[in-house]
Amino acid sequence: MNTNRQATFSRRTFLRGAGVTLALPLLEAMTPLRAQAAAPPRRLICINTTLGLHTPNLFPSAAGKDYALTPYLEPLAEFRRDFTVFSGLSHPEVDGGHPAELCYLTSAPHPRADNFKNTISLDQFAIEKLVPDTRFGSLTLASSSSRGLSFTRSGVPIPADERPSRVFRNMFVNGTVNEVNAQVQRLKQGQSIMDTVLDEAKDFQRGLGKPDREKLDEYFTSVREVEVRMVKAQDWARRPKPKVDAKPPVDIASSVEVPARVRLMIDLMHLALQTDSTRFITFALNGLNAVPVIAGVTQDWHNLSHHGQDPLKLAELKLVELQQMKLFGELLAKLKGTLEQGGTLLDRTIVLFGSNLGNASSHDNKNMPIVVAGGGFRHGQHLAFDPKKNPPLSNLYVQFLRRLGADVNAFGSSSGSGTIPGFELGG
Repeated sequence: MNTNRQATFSRRTFLRGAGVTLALPLLEAMTPLRAQAAAPPRRLICINTTLGLHTPNLFPSAAGKDYALTPYLEPLAEFRRDFTVFSGLSHPEVDGGHPAELCYLTSAPHPRADNFKNTISLDQFAIEKLVPDTRFGSLTLASSSSRGLSFTRSGVPIPADERPSRVFRNMFVNGTVNEVNAQVQRLKQGQSIMDTVLDEAKDFQRGLGKPDREKLDEYFTSVREVEVRMVKAQDWARRPKPKVDAKPPVDIASSVEVPARVRLMIDLMHLALQTDSTRFITFALNGLNAVPVIAGVTQDWHNLSHHGQDPLKLAELKLVELQQMKLFGELLAKLKGTLEQGGTLLDRTIVLFGSNLGNASSHDNKNMPIVVAGGGFRHGQHLAFDPKKNPPLSNLYVQFLRRLGADVNAFGSSSGSGTIPGFELGG
């Protein structure tokens, strides 16, 4: 590839059309122009499933590397060497059941107290320390609510975006008011933003090596798949609701389509990281006071979480939570399947998946279910701690921050060395 072509790449990390700006993934052809940033950036995704996970189905009975897969880990079997399960961890003095959602990424104590004041969340703290040069400082997302996981330095909540179509538009659609309106209308009619940048995309691909062409084809296909899924999701909202022997959902109709909505957000998270549009994402996988559209589930999800050891409720709750674990596995598959400068996107992305509730049935905030994948840590183990005498969960957050490149010794309620024993970087 000649020098002039490389110079063109240095200015063209976007494809532009009327009302469209399509960020491109990092290509081999761009690498010589990025000598200042030889190593790909490191990222962080934090996910909280707000109605907890039934931990007997998650936590292995044995600690260490040779544990037997539990029902909730079986969907992640192919990634066994890519994640670590933590049991026994919690945020000291964070109590109060559901309100502890506010503290999942902050560790601020006593969220139910009248004088409670939250603190900065892990993702926003990372932004302050690292000041990433990205289009979006962070993405704050949720599956069915404006309640998210991110909080400013003064503890003010950052509203979460629950509408995949709006996230998609924010990422790809811009221009004049008329251009944006016209492009949004085309999207509603099922047309692709790829049509708008097709000529420029073809021109851009001329002269690229085979690996770069394949990477671009994969990326363009991913963009189109997101569009198709959004159209299908809109169609779902118009379909008749299933008839079940339960109270009617109180949320908007589309919110009960949990797998479809979460998959769209997974697709968007993947595209955002792949194009380095952001390096920090939080996602609240919101529980519902409604019946999720999952095969075999007939009862209100929140009601199921308060199972009281009822076998029938536990059986349906298992179906809901297995679906969440499968969706988590789909995210890991996308990240691991995306190559980036000799590694994968999963190698460079820390993925935290867990809940502020250790036992949702009793509103207990101890012994939180925590799984960490990727990020270059040494995985493939179950690290078990005594729920009554354990290192603070914020120690894990300190390790995340250090891995991301921040020079920090403490965060939130962390203590001591700010580390979790046994959790180390990979070789």
